[in-house]
Amino acid sequence: MKRAPFSAERISVAVGLCVLMLAALPRYVAGGHETRQTLIGITLAVVASVVLLQWRLLGVEARQRIPPLLKRLALMMVVGLVAMGLWHALFTTWISWQVFISHAATLGLILHALSLGWTDKRQE
Repeated sequence: MKRAPFSAERISVAVGLCVLMLAALPRYVAGGHETRQTLIGITLAVVASVVLLQWRLLGVEARQRIPPLLKRLALMMVVGLVAMGLWHALFTTWISWQVFISHAATLGLILHALSLGWTDKRQE
């Protein structure tokens, strides 16, 4: 069975990627990496544009699945925040808050994407 090139699940992961890029920006601002800031800004604009385009191409039923998926994304971001907080508290010395939120958002997005894969496998 061929999958559609766009789906509510892919949109939720792309929104998570936008959140991840926004969470990484303070890290590069603090480090003075203007080139990386510019690249992240351009990439963020491109990904956000693709998300809007894909959203417009979705049917009504698929659009109705987006709010619960965004709630799951938010929950996974919070889980990532807690897990990385525990990890850094137990196993590392304190790092900057910029690196901490970047790591937490990365873990949250990974957990969200993995949870989408597991739910797809169970539904088949």
